[in-house]
Amino acid sequence: MPANFPEYVDVDYDEGDGETPADYPHIQDKIEKAIEVTREGLESYENPAVMWTGGKDSTLVLYFVTEVADRFDLEVPPAIFIDHFQHFEEIHDFVDHWADEWDLEVIYARNEDIGDYVDENGLTPGDEIEIAELSEHNRHHVENILEYDDETFPFLLDTYAGNHLLKTVALNDALEEHDVDGVISGVRWDEQEARADETFFSPRHDPDIYPPHDRIQPILQFDEAAVWEAFWNFVVPDTVAEFPDDGYVPEGKDDLPDDLEPFDTPVSPKYWEGFRSLGSEISTEKTEDDPAWLQDLEGTTERAGRAQDKEDLMERLRDLGYM
Repeated sequence: MPANFPEYVDVDYDEGDGETPADYPHIQDKIEKAIEVTREGLESYENPAVMWTGGKDSTLVLYFVTEVADRFDLEVPPAIFIDHFQHFEEIHDFVDHWADEWDLEVIYARNEDIGDYVDENGLTPGDEIEIAELSEHNRHHVENILEYDDETFPFLLDTYAGNHLLKTVALNDALEEHDVDGVISGVRWDEQEARADETFFSPRHDPDIYPPHDRIQPILQFDEAAVWEAFWNFVVPDTVAEFPDDGYVPEGKDDLPDDLEPFDTPVSPKYWEGFRSLGSEISTEKTEDDPAWLQDLEGTTERAGRAQDKEDLMERLRDLGYM
């Protein structure tokens, strides 16, 4: 462990190495492990934070965090929401609403330098951003970290330079500003090949790349189907008083009990519309018309609606601090 990382952190960085979701065959096995990792994360780090995208995985993690904090008399850490300027508007509404419902502190991480440049020049997604016009901080990341040689890059989230500057730099700046030592995230082993080798506690200690911290990953062992099983059996019934607690699974927006609307549930509205993965408004499409949880989760790819060029760069992006 490097000298610039707190000595008070004592976790097993190999925990989960070589495992897959099959090592946790039942939903109760997955939940018990999630509770264990979450509790250790909340107790081991002095300034943890929860990554929250408004998506199903990070919302499930947030559920475990709040439940564990309540059960073991621990503090609920703040949530970090990366505002990359290309979200679906419904995602902002969802996060604002449930942050209020759950009385959460939300840190909105933004690369303000790029946001200001876009506003001042009236840019829209796809327009080119002049690297020479950016701050020294952003130029350093482009030229020295990414080793990006072009004079411009497109204002698009799902590209190498765009993803790093709009998401990773924004996140790392927030971690440094708030002195975060542990990031609790919703990464899963089965979600993407670059995440298959992750462990429950994963070090990010290189100060030349990111503020030294650890990633705490309580739901690695969940697959997509298990995430939805947890939602309809636990998350929604425990959150919405009017919702049945017998594992009721709605078949659409008009199939909710007691005059409930999708907005009344902690399920992002885009999932009701057929999206299975939430990226950006510009580059993510729904996969079917059926709600996400009713689609062929085993026979089709969860991230098929994402822009593939960024998916192909995932390994390099993760080395730079991407989730």
